[in-house]
Amino acid sequence: MRRALLTAFALVLIATPVAAQEPPPTPDRPLADATQEARAQALFNDIRCVVCQHEAIADSPAGIAADMRRLVREEIAAGRSDQQVRDDLVRRYGDFVLFTPPLRGGTWLLWFGPLAIVLAAGAGLLFMARRRPVETPALTAAEEADLARILADQAVRPDTDAKPSDQ
Repeated sequence: MRRALLTAFALVLIATPVAAQEPPPTPDRPLADATQEARAQALFNDIRCVVCQHEAIADSPAGIAADMRRLVREEIAAGRSDQQVRDDLVRRYGDFVLFTPPLRGGTWLLWFGPLAIVLAAGAGLLFMARRRPVETPALTAAEEADLARILADQAVRPDTDAKPSDQ
């Protein structure tokens, strides 16, 4: 009896991760009108999957991408324009959902940040290249004599632990 209960418990533990997975999305049903479906397909390539983040919803296998495709098709079938569909998705998910975010005050850094970094690096390199090297004044006669005396006082002692190749 115990063995049967332990086996049943083990089977439940093994099957739990399978049951916890996201169900596969329902297959896409294209629109009946070919021009509307072409519009929808074009929009799918301009909209970013919010889960995958590097894929368009046309290519994403995520469940939310399937929901977004269904939503786009519903709105196109309802007679909304492409811009109205984009605006609705931006309202729901933010500017991030578009591969080409609009140029606004909040997205200036996205658009011009890389250019500003390149320009700042170029200006820094130009500034460093144009800097004059600091000239060192020549030694006076007294300093030259002191240096010669210091060098003469120091005897070069060979390192007893050194190999011939180190010397």
